[in-house]
Amino acid sequence: MKEPQSFEEFIEQQKRMLADNPECANSQYNLGVVLLEQGRLDEAIPFFQEAIANSGRMFEGWVNLGYIYFKKGELEKVVEANMRAVEIEPRYARGYANLGFAYLQMAETEKAIEALEKAIELNPDIAQAWSNLANAYMQIGDMERAIETGEKLVKMAPGFALAQNNLAAAYFNNKEYAKAVEHVDKAIDLGFEVHQGFLEKLKPYRSQG
Repeated sequence: MKEPQSFEEFIEQQKRMLADNPECANSQYNLGVVLLEQGRLDEAIPFFQEAIANSGRMFEGWVNLGYIYFKKGELEKVVEANMRAVEIEPRYARGYANLGFAYLQMAETEKAIEALEKAIELNPDIAQAWSNLANAYMQIGDMERAIETGEKLVKMAPGFALAQNNLAAAYFNNKEYAKAVEHVDKAIDLGFEVHQGFLEKLKPYRSQG
């Protein structure tokens, strides 16, 4: 998209192109993207659907649909859309990361772990996948793997405040209180608003004086 154009000018241009070629998947996809960027979710949906119908490999269209469904709170549709994306492009790590996050929100933790591990296998640089995987391990009570995953993440992204907070929680659950204090303080220093109840639980384990 050309920067000097306004959103409305770009939309009108793409619609003119569609008038000439009603099955142009690129124009349909572009319209979906610009409407999504403007928060016009319901308007964006049919353009992504048409782009998908007119292109055999429009996995990005499915991913964008998944994002819209997430914003609308329709988690089953998020799963369906990202499943279609990874069927088209099996090495698309972001699709697996999105699947893992959706499954985590649905409390389908084992499915979340499987999808997130696949995302990280394909692309180990997706910090949010590491964060969600650590949370998934905590949910099933596997603190060792939660800590191992959290440590890898904070080494990769030391400024990721939520990761520091979650690692503190894993250490606390594992009764490693000094480590919990260390990482919660890092989260605070990074500007994270740590839950007051967690801070209260950590008070007895802080050094005196």
